[in-house]
Amino acid sequence: QVQLVESGGGLVQPGRSLRLSCAASGSIRSIYGMGWYRQAPGKQRELVAQITSGGTLNYADSVKDRFTISWGNAKTTVNLQMNSLTFDDTAVYYCNAAMNGYTYWGQGTQVTVSS
Repeated sequence: QVQLVESGGGLVQPGRSLRLSCAASGSIRSIYGMGWYRQAPGKQRELVAQITSGGTLNYADSVKDRFTISWGNAKTTVNLQMNSLTFDDTAVYYCNAAMNGYTYWGQGTQVTVSS
C-alpha cells in the first residue's frame, strides 16, 4: 500500500504564489509518475500537471507558464510551484501517483485565491 500526504495549500491573494508538495510512502516497488489534479466547487476533477519517472511533463493549458511540477530529492516526492495565481485556481488539489501498477490519491489540500 502507498500513502500520499499533501502539504502547502492555503489562502493567497491573486498574483501571489504557493508551493504544494506531496510525499509518497509505503511499499513502493515501481514508479511511473506523479501529478496533481484539482476540483473546484461544482466542477469535475481535472488534471493540473504530471511528471513521469523519466521526466516527461504534461500541463493543463490553463496553468502552462504559471505552474511548474518537479520531483523532490527522491522520486517519491513531487512539488507544484504555482505562480501568478488567479481566482480560477481556487480548488482542492489532489496528489496522484502511478506506482506498483496502481493509481493512488491523496486526501487533498485546499487552495483558495481571494483578495
